[in-house]
Amino acid sequence: MTPMNISLLEKINSIGLSYRQYLNLTAREIETADSAQLTEEEHAQLENKKLNLHRMKRIEKHYQVGEGLKNIAQSVDKPQLWMIISETWCGDSAQNIPYIFKIAELNPKIDLRIVLRDTNPDIMNLYLTNGTRSIPILVVFDEFGNELLKWGPRPMAAKQLVNDLITQGTDKIVRAQKLHLWYGRNKGKDLELEMTAMLKSMMIKTEWEG
Repeated sequence: MTPMNISLLEKINSIGLSYRQYLNLTAREIETADSAQLTEEEHAQLENKKLNLHRMKRIEKHYQVGEGLKNIAQSVDKPQLWMIISETWCGDSAQNIPYIFKIAELNPKIDLRIVLRDTNPDIMNLYLTNGTRSIPILVVFDEFGNELLKWGPRPMAAKQLVNDLITQGTDKIVRAQKLHLWYGRNKGKDLELEMTAMLKSMMIKTEWEG
């Protein structure tokens, strides 16, 4: 393991939030916000946080991991760190993180940690998407700090939807509405398919290298 990987893993373990801590942080930010003191952008973020908390709790309550993905996740036999870069106001994060959490919690060898983007630019800058600080980003590391896979910021079909809407010149608010409608109808199916394919590929690669 290179010194950079050791340093990165140590920092993620030090600052990373558990899923429960992330939920609690979102709730606390909502409860302590003083609407009268917020800028227009901060007020919009507060409303997003309220929606996000509702979405995360709903998804966690109703989502059951499919048997195929469940078997793959449970077959991980060495410690892994699953880092998600996120922010509590991010709608894409709220629509994806609960699914990833439900997958990760199937195996005690998987440690899920959520790192806040805006207070950790050094980590975010390692995982830019076409030069942008898009979130959520999931990165899986082995116990030695080797990067095993990267996913994000949204399922491929959702990425294509957003790209098409941008090409059509669709207003940002309308784009967000159509994107969240897609998430609501999809119910994590595409994310589960992508996670299944990535974890299968990861398992094959690690077995071959081992």
